[in-house]
Amino acid sequence: MCLSIGFIAAAAAVALLGGGCALAPKLTTPTLTIVGVRVEGSDLLAQRLKVRMHVQNPNDRRLPIKGIEYTLEVDGQPLATGDSAASFVVPALGEAEFDMNVTTNVAGTLVRLLSRGPDALASVPYRLSGKISLSEGWLQSIPFEQHGTFSLQ
Repeated sequence: MCLSIGFIAAAAAVALLGGGCALAPKLTTPTLTIVGVRVEGSDLLAQRLKVRMHVQNPNDRRLPIKGIEYTLEVDGQPLATGDSAASFVVPALGEAEFDMNVTTNVAGTLVRLLSRGPDALASVPYRLSGKISLSEGWLQSIPFEQHGTFSLQ
């Protein structure tokens, strides 16, 4: 008798857990684009950049963003990895912008880009991938991958 009650309790728990997962919201990946990159300072070994990001939320609910882990490739070469601890909320079906401070050694990338001519910095190809960490809700993170171009000023 105890075995059958335990089995029924376990089956009920599995059913509730499965039902809860079915009720978890499905989120469409937000679109992240680089608005601009500005060199804040540099020395022989490292450059400090301010990367302005734009986030577009295609979901019908707000996204409370706790932070972003990212990998940034420029012109097919790794440029920076890290995370942003910027906490902000992107409204439902809305947009937001934020800055990421990036420290990296871009000398090799800049030399390669400059070797293409003076217009090479006006349209620099990038790939940004990583995950967005949320501060609330069932879903704790959303992976992303974006491609585009930015202007280096």
